Order: sequence, then structure tokens, then C-alpha cells
Amino acid sequence: MKLKVTQENLAKALGYVARVANTRGTLPVLANVLLKVENNQLKLATTNLDIAISCIVGAQVKKDGALTVPARLLQDLVSSLPSGVIELEQDELRLKIQTEHYKSVINGVTADEFPVMPAIEKGKTFSVPVQALKDGLQQVVFAASNDESRPVLTGVLFQNIDGTIVAASTDSYRLAEKKLMKSNEEPHLLVPASALHDLLRIVSDQTGEVAIVCDDQQALFQLDGIELVARLIEGKYPDYRKLIPETFTTTAVIPRAEFINITKVTSLFARESAGSIVISVDDAAGSMWIRAVASQLGENNATASVQATGSGEITLNSRYVLEALQAMRGQDVRLGFNGKVDAVLFSDPASDEYRHLIMPLKS
Repeated sequence: MKLKVTQENLAKALGYVARVANTRGTLPVLANVLLKVENNQLKLATTNLDIAISCIVGAQVKKDGALTVPARLLQDLVSSLPSGVIELEQDELRLKIQTEHYKSVINGVTADEFPVMPAIEKGKTFSVPVQALKDGLQQVVFAASNDESRPVLTGVLFQNIDGTIVAASTDSYRLAEKKLMKSNEEPHLLVPASALHDLLRIVSDQTGEVAIVCDDQQALFQLDGIELVARLIEGKYPDYRKLIPETFTTTAVIPRAEFINITKVTSLFARESAGSIVISVDDAAGSMWIRAVASQLGENNATASVQATGSGEITLNSRYVLEALQAMRGQDVRLGFNGKVDAVLFSDPASDEYRHLIMPLKS
């Protein structure tokens, strides 16, 4: 293997793939990135056996070859080099890296030891606009669980509901649902949230469409020379739509920016009580209060004018409220609830594309 590549292109590609490399795995080669030169192009790939990412990099190729080297070391080295042309040359199991003022050698492992994710041979294929997928992931991925004892909750469910592809996630304390696009396709994918965090980093500066190929075990996301393959989570996802109330005894509509500000201020006094804040709605006064009391710190009350129907009070986790509000896009937010022990629904009064449900705390 011998080639020349620009520092900018190589650093960008390593930024996509290096995070997947697993330095704590039982297989040492999983901490490496595969560099493979064939068909006059350079391909970088990493995997942790659950997720695999590959990226094509434009290069001036002089000789084919393949080698794996430590991903984190190569990424740190390349990102530290000045802009310009980098020459890569394979010398048996060593990778020589040279620029005008730098010469480095990294010891590698034969490419034959690098595991390959099985190909999807008979899968369904559909496409999602990059912007729609990016917005959707930003609005739902954070609500997935980190608790590996309940694997199905660590993923994001993609399914078709009434002709619309919908993404949803829950950790059993909150639930996020986002409509992505109208479609006749019938996907039913439970994709690990960890894989979608990596996908979100990839699509953050991309345009066009993401092609998705899936079967019962894997999903492949393709765009502009980059591929991400993820093993799907097995198991039945809870029928979360039964949990979303259709009617409410108390509702309030408030500008989202104002809601964020008063929640942030009140949350400063909620640290002592695990982030617990009390939201009160009074339709007669047309007001909403948010308060928190901390015996050691003091207390805070914040109020705002709202369009309200009904009166009521609910206790919520301030972090969950802020994350829900920051994920929303509209100017206004509608919250609705039926009692102190029932879930609170956050939505946009001008759109039904995004809904966020939060379970209350014991008051």
C-alpha cells in the first residue's frame, strides 16, 4: 500500500470511523482501523462487532494493500499534522506516515484478522432525506435508555404508522416520538441508540438522502461514500402509543423560549431534590408557575402568562423538561395533563410532528 491523501480528508474520515473502535474489547484488532487500498481508492473501516462504519477517501494511489493500525493513535496523529499532503506507505506490518516536516511509523496488525460484518443480501430498501433524519434523531435519540438490563429500551424504533415513517424512543420515564416522512414502505427496525449517535455525527454536515437497507438482523445506512451497519435489537417494543393521552383536563400554551428560561432558573434550586420542580396552571389567572424549594439553598418561584384551559399541578424532573423543550422546534409549546399521577404531554400547538411524554414524580 502506497498513496497520497490530504490531511483534511483523512482527518475527516477518521473522525467518522475512529469512535467505533473498541479499546476495551477482548479482540485487540477491534481497537484498530482498517486501511484498504483497492480500485484506486482508500477505504477506512472500524467495528465493535455491533456497529461497523466505513468511509471512502479520495487519494492518489500508487500501490494497493491493506493493514490495520490503532485507530485512536492514527486519528490523534493525523489531526495534529498541518494541512497539506500526507504520504502513507505500508512496510509489511508497519505504516509509514510522512509529510514535509514529519515522519512517523505505526505498528499494525494484518488485515486478515479484521472482522467483517455479514452482508445484507435480501433486505428492504428505502431512503430518508438527510435533514429529516437528522432532525428526527436529534429529537428522539436522547430519550432512549442506557440500562442494558432492558435492551429493547436502548434502541430507537422506526415503523410506519398510517403511511408515515415514525421514530420513537423511551426509557420508561419519558417518551419521544417524531414523524419523519410520508412513505409506502413498511420498516420495523429497532436500532441501537449508540449506533444512531454515530450516524447523527456523520449526517451533521451532509446533504441529500440516506439510503437504508435492512433485514431482520441488520440495518445499513449509506450516504456519500460512508456506510454504517448496525445489528438490530431483538425483542418486542412496548406499545407506547397506548400511553399517550388523547384528552386533558389541564392544558397551557406558552412561548418555548420563555418556558426554557423559567425552567432553567428554577432548576438551580431543584438540585437538592433530584431536579424536582412543581408546575401549576391556573386558567382563571391565565398563568403558569414553576417552583422549587431547597431547604439548604432557599426557594424560587417563576411565573408566566399562558393560554390555559383547566387548572392543575404536576411535579416533574427539571432535566427531562429542559431536554424536551430544547428538542422541540416551534415557537410555542403546549403541555397537557390530567392529574398528579398521569403523564404530561409536550407538543407543538402548530404541528403534530413531534410529541414528548414525561412521567410525573411523586409530590
